Amino acid sequence: MAVVALKGGSGKTTVATHLALAAHLRGAPVLVADVDPQHSAHDLLDARSEPGPDCVKTTGAKLLAAQFAAGGLQKDLLVIDTAAGAVEDLGEAIVLADLVVMVVRPTLLDIAGLARTLSIVRRLGKPSTVVVNQAPVAREGAEAPVVRRALRALEYMQAPVAPAIVRARTIYQVALERGRSVEEMTDKAAAREVAALWEFVEARLAEASAAAARPA
Repeated sequence: MAVVALKGGSGKTTVATHLALAAHLRGAPVLVADVDPQHSAHDLLDARSEPGPDCVKTTGAKLLAAQFAAGGLQKDLLVIDTAAGAVEDLGEAIVLADLVVMVVRPTLLDIAGLARTLSIVRRLGKPSTVVVNQAPVAREGAEAPVVRRALRALEYMQAPVAPAIVRARTIYQVALERGRSVEEMTDKAAAREVAALWEFVEARLAEASAAAARPA
């Protein structure tokens, strides 16, 4: 699974690490390949006091080796945290992935940046989903105008949007500073968001992996 966003500040690493931790907490052996030069995913997971997903620092050019390493280590899931703005590395990650998770905030700049990523994913024929991240919390079941506009724009782009939206909650950063998932914290709303997102992504991964295994 490649987690991607060409636009910086989208919360891509937050989504990538939470999905990796979600799989780990459910018993799946996970390897995270941190391609981002800042290596934030590696640093966040390294801060974890409990056992967690293995994480390696790597580059786009070395992703194939990371994929082989995941197989050799008998990992069920490889999560690639890509670098923002690095189109070449992004392409390498997308080519290797069974599923591409594109992360976008509900802003005009993020959605404009998504158009380029979506074009690359479609050109390579990869299964994908878009995760709306850092969205304002819905009030009495009603989405904020900025979220409604973003969802309409994504629908117009025919982007495959995940039904689980990740909200702008301080607990996400508080948890990651300790190398933990919000599922291990006390914020039940945030935990439900991640659980719902993982359930959806896991199902999409299973579909994509099955399709990739079928003879052409």
